[in-house]
Amino acid sequence: MMTNDRPTSRPGSLDLDNDLAVLRRFISSRRRVETERCDLCSAPVGKQHDHLVELTTRRINCACPACALLFSGQESSKYKRVPRRTRLLADFRITDAQWDALLVPINLAFFFFSTRANKMVALYPSPAGPTESLLTLDSWEEIVNDNPVLKGLQADVEALLVNRVGDTREYYLAPIDECFRLVGLIRLHWRGLSGGVDVWKEIAAFFDAMKKNLAE
Repeated sequence: MMTNDRPTSRPGSLDLDNDLAVLRRFISSRRRVETERCDLCSAPVGKQHDHLVELTTRRINCACPACALLFSGQESSKYKRVPRRTRLLADFRITDAQWDALLVPINLAFFFFSTRANKMVALYPSPAGPTESLLTLDSWEEIVNDNPVLKGLQADVEALLVNRVGDTREYYLAPIDECFRLVGLIRLHWRGLSGGVDVWKEIAAFFDAMKKNLAE
């Protein structure tokens, strides 16, 4: 089971349904049939391209090389460039009690530092999109002390991605766009109360692909 009874969450602030974003995607849909385009300057981009996260809305934007370079390292910018590298934390240390103390109501979540909110944020996928869990600071600091690698998390653009579904215990340092892509897959494929067969296949395929990319 993916859920338990703890009512500790509230809707996240990712701008998935913002009217302007929907309109923008609708207007650009015809040109994207032929090629992907940069969301900032409309230049064509390849299948593999950079992303920029918009700090006020957490919206993920496609970026051409020039725009990606423009916003690299600009701490005061409206956008931040998302790194591409994913790392498996094979030696990650966390007990079941420590996980429970984080008050995340499901066994699939990601954690990142939001400079806008000036705090660590815990989000988990749901049929309605990303949902924020009320992360307790003391519990998180205890985990960071046991796993110093977390001190190097890049604010806004890199997250600790946790998969504890079933018997799985996997922990990654992952780009924030990959975390939100997982949210989108779950939102798209979820059916009924339990999610249905397809959504669990999609989740398994997502992590299989992530591990394959680590090996390449």
